[in-house]
Amino acid sequence: MGQRRKARELAVQTLYALDFADIGGEFSEYESLNKYPEILDQLAEREVLENADSVLGFAEDLVKNTIINLQGIDAEIEKHSEHWRIGKIDHLDLSILHIAVYELVFTDTPPPVVINEALEIARKYSSESSGKFLNGILDAVNKELREREQLEGTRI
Repeated sequence: MGQRRKARELAVQTLYALDFADIGGEFSEYESLNKYPEILDQLAEREVLENADSVLGFAEDLVKNTIINLQGIDAEIEKHSEHWRIGKIDHLDLSILHIAVYELVFTDTPPPVVINEALEIARKYSSESSGKFLNGILDAVNKELREREQLEGTRI
């Protein structure tokens, strides 16, 4: 498994663990930003990581920036998850979506790579039906982003 996949897995696991942490209210972003490093470190300790600094650096970047942009990411997910309110999406699937939508919207990672990585992580950790659900949402987000890029002539 590649280092970036391992980093994405750690990022998903960290967001998933944050879902169950005692965080809430109007300062939830601040609390999440303070809590995630401890969770990420604990998860990384259990792993035997080659090039650990690189893996942890990328995982931390994904988690931190996903938390910072969570409202916009959730809006994208809700817009494209027909018949599903965000509160009804499985926590693990939502964590995978959060990381993948962050990468689609805010990074230069090629969309096919982002979508494939998300689906591979879902195959490893989530239910059988998750792949189709995640693929549908991520394809829809990607399609809309590409259409906006063409109209505006820039990446959003």
